[in-house]
Amino acid sequence: MKSLASLLILLLLLESLAWAGLDSKKAMYVGGTVASIKEGTEGTVSEKNEDHWVFHYTNGSFQVPYDHVNDLEYGQKAGRRLGVAIALTPMALFSKKRKHYLTIGYADENGKQQAAVFELGKDIVRVTLASLEARTGQKIDYEDEEARKSGRGN
Repeated sequence: MKSLASLLILLLLLESLAWAGLDSKKAMYVGGTVASIKEGTEGTVSEKNEDHWVFHYTNGSFQVPYDHVNDLEYGQKAGRRLGVAIALTPMALFSKKRKHYLTIGYADENGKQQAAVFELGKDIVRVTLASLEARTGQKIDYEDEEARKSGRGN
């Protein structure tokens, strides 16, 4: 009986790990032309600086001057929660995890076009998009109507 209880506790712990992903208030650098950041680096974003959009991560920060931003795109990808979760709970087959992607196109200090793609946690999407639109003067290009609804809260 004791081993059954231990097994149930272990399964519950593994299930929570299977559902884990990017924290809802964080961001992750997914890729682009920024050589100084490793893909998969997690951090936080800040729009508080009046001149720069900032991605803070463990080993430093990445800044883009608002007046250098010339393209903003937002899209989503919905996928099934697979992996360990399926083995632990059949409900995982019926749930979706929505990922939110922001692409920032900008000119670097040499005038060369650069791009950075970030996955945003669900709790920071609207604030980040609204702040970038306001500070850069650029309109966000939404991947589709579903992304527009999610990004604008409509």
